[in-house]
Amino acid sequence: MISISSNSFAAIAAMFSLLFIFSSMQCHAQLSSTFYARTCPNALNTIRTSVRQAVSRERRMAASLIRLHFHDCFVQGCDASILLDETPTIVSEKTALPNLGSARGYGIIEDAKRELEKTCPGIVSCADILAVAARDASTLVGGPTWAVKLGRRDSTTASHTLAETDLPGPFDPLNRLISCFASKGLSTRDMVALSGAHSIGQAQCFLFRDRIYGNGTDIDAGFASTRRRQCPKEDQNGNLAPLDLVTPNQLDNNYFKNLRQRKGLLQSDQVLLSGGSTDDIVSEYSNSPRAFASDFAAAMIRMGDISPLTGQNGIIRTVCGSLN
Repeated sequence: MISISSNSFAAIAAMFSLLFIFSSMQCHAQLSSTFYARTCPNALNTIRTSVRQAVSRERRMAASLIRLHFHDCFVQGCDASILLDETPTIVSEKTALPNLGSARGYGIIEDAKRELEKTCPGIVSCADILAVAARDASTLVGGPTWAVKLGRRDSTTASHTLAETDLPGPFDPLNRLISCFASKGLSTRDMVALSGAHSIGQAQCFLFRDRIYGNGTDIDAGFASTRRRQCPKEDQNGNLAPLDLVTPNQLDNNYFKNLRQRKGLLQSDQVLLSGGSTDDIVSEYSNSPRAFASDFAAAMIRMGDISPLTGQNGIIRTVCGSLN
């Protein structure tokens, strides 16, 4: 029988305690808004410059950058998997139906990454660039700002399959939207607030054609008539229409006012005000720009927390579209 002195036992216990603490830190590594303060102090300014230039060239790009971050986070977490190009070993998310022909802004993220690599090579992740770009895009079109938590790392894989199953769709009923967001740890209130991003941006004709020609009771007749001018019953599927006709380039609460007038462009917009559990939230946001802005910012922060790769997980890509 081996005897262990009390001092030795205490030392072993302390060692295991330290290992447990280290393991917990690794498993629950916290993102931090000051993550690059020492390693790349100009990171945020560099990203902001790229985004500002892009949005000044094309206002719609603000919506595209917010959507890019959203479509990244909902597919295997906020890991920049959406940016990976097709290779013999990677089936790109870019060609998944929710992204094909509509996801935009990849070049803006690459521009920012290229500048960051000049001053801080191998430091700033593409996943963090996406998160910061979304925040900057919001502020550039009159939306709220928030402190972006940083420290995500980039994936070495993409999931074309999950991109086709995990993203909410423009024809989804309310219960599907609620469950889709809940599966990512986001509340019904988060879902409604994030839907307010449809205050900016545009949609393709084929995504709302059935709604404007369906003569439903949930759509304003004059609104439907106006939208038909740019979206014929057949052909011209890619014709674009602003999601918000009133302030199409301003991230504000007008989206929710539109819903109260039955002027939501997509079916998945109007179902937020259809006699269900989200009606009161829509009414609140339509009456209070401040409540919407505050909740939108908080929901964007929570969305940015979806399954990030941290610590030793993942990599820092040199080029966002490919593995090192």
